[in-house]
Order: sequence, then C-alpha cells, then structure tokens
Amino acid sequence: MKHLIRTRGIADADWPQVAALEAEAYTDPSLTEGEELLRSRARASAGTCFALDVDGQLAGYVLALPYPRFRCPDLTRPEGVVHHSVNLHLHDLVVTAPLRRRGLGTRLVRRLTDEARARGFETMSLIAVAGRETFWRANGYRPHPGTRLPPGYGGDAVYMVAQMAASRPHEGRDAV
Repeated sequence: MKHLIRTRGIADADWPQVAALEAEAYTDPSLTEGEELLRSRARASAGTCFALDVDGQLAGYVLALPYPRFRCPDLTRPEGVVHHSVNLHLHDLVVTAPLRRRGLGTRLVRRLTDEARARGFETMSLIAVAGRETFWRANGYRPHPGTRLPPGYGGDAVYMVAQMAASRPHEGRDAV
C-alpha cells in the first residue's frame, strides 16, 4: 500500500502531538522535555524544524537549531539565545513507534541535511541517546567522545558531528 508522505514546517496546532510523540519515544523520562521546551528550540530556528506527515497524520518531527560546535542544549532550560554558528545542532528526531524502521527517520535526516546545506551550515551535530549511535553513523555522523554533555542525556549519550559537503559561506554567520 502506498502512503502519502511529506515534510512541512511545524504548525502551532502540532505542538501537543509533538510533545506526545517525544514522550512515547523516550523510555527514560530525563530525556523528555515537554511542549514548552520543545517549542523554545523551534523558535530559535523555525526554518530547520519539520513535521513528518504520513497519510495526513503527524507521524514524526525533527528539531534543529544553530548551536556552537561541541556544545548542546540543556534539557532543563528553554532556549533563550539564538546562536549564530556554522554548526546546526539536530536536537531531536522522532518517528512514531508503529512507523519506525521504514526509512522515515532517514527521510527526515535527508530533508534537514538538504536545508542545512542550503543555509550554508558547515557541520551538523547531535547527541545520540538510547543506543541510537549506529543509526547516526549510517547517516554520516562520527562520534566525538571527549565532548562534555550537560546532565540528563544519559550515560550512553554520544556527541556526534557530520560534515556538510558543498557548504556555502553565509554572510553574517560567525564561525563558532
């Protein structure tokens, strides 16, 4: 059966379901942030945050924001500063449990990577949690184990970075 799959910007009406998807995805409650903190991440860079619809229903999302390399958001605090960086931090990517392992996560990664390149980012970073390092390695990310992480990401968390091929200079963006 063919499904209609599309990515789009996250609408205000999506946020309660985005928060529900986040709560469903993480068995460790310290990894869940809740609706307001998730919204704060998107406010920092709405153009790099996307919803995933499958047959007209919200089935996943990705949140990413400019952040200095080798630093990452504190899970207990809202974003208060918009960083000007050549690095785009992929903060969260979730696909609803019944639709996992069907390539939808990779589809979201590709959509975000295309956007990062178009916006001139040189690198993308993330923190692999809950044993997902293998997925991220398959998508071009490499670990940087010496990176200090704020509390809350879990003992198995790994900071990872991917280089953006064909990046372009972007006026007004400071290298951080």
